[in-house]
Amino acid sequence: MADERRDQPWGDHLINFNFTVQIEGVTAGNFTGVDGLSFEQEVIEYQDGDDLILRKRPGRVKFGDITLKKGYINTNILHDWLDKARVGDGLGQYHRVQLSIILNDNTGTPIHQWDLFECFPKSWKMATLDGKGNDVLTEEMVIVCEYFMEAG
Repeated sequence: MADERRDQPWGDHLINFNFTVQIEGVTAGNFTGVDGLSFEQEVIEYQDGDDLILRKRPGRVKFGDITLKKGYINTNILHDWLDKARVGDGLGQYHRVQLSIILNDNTGTPIHQWDLFECFPKSWKMATLDGKGNDVLTEEMVIVCEYFMEAG
């Protein structure tokens, strides 16, 4: 997928609204937003003896928490995983998964993918229920991952 991206002409920007979220290879619903796909690398500064230059080298990497937003539907795929990850199996084992975020082009063809590893939910919330409202009911969850890689 990464090589296809390089073949696009300069200035042809990618769209940000056509994407799929998969949990262990199974599409987990139609999401309206994914936010927080990021990493930050620490910088280690050091100086050797009487060296006048402050040297820098890469340190530990911290990956950001991912916020997923979607319209609420009564489906078992996502909520079964949330329960397994939250409650565990009773023996101290909690269900971590691989989560994939797949960016699609206008035709729905995948053009880029990020695979997130050792994921588990940090939080979940439902939008406010309002007897006078007419908005779509939405849910939001924050997912923690240990690391992610761009799939190639």
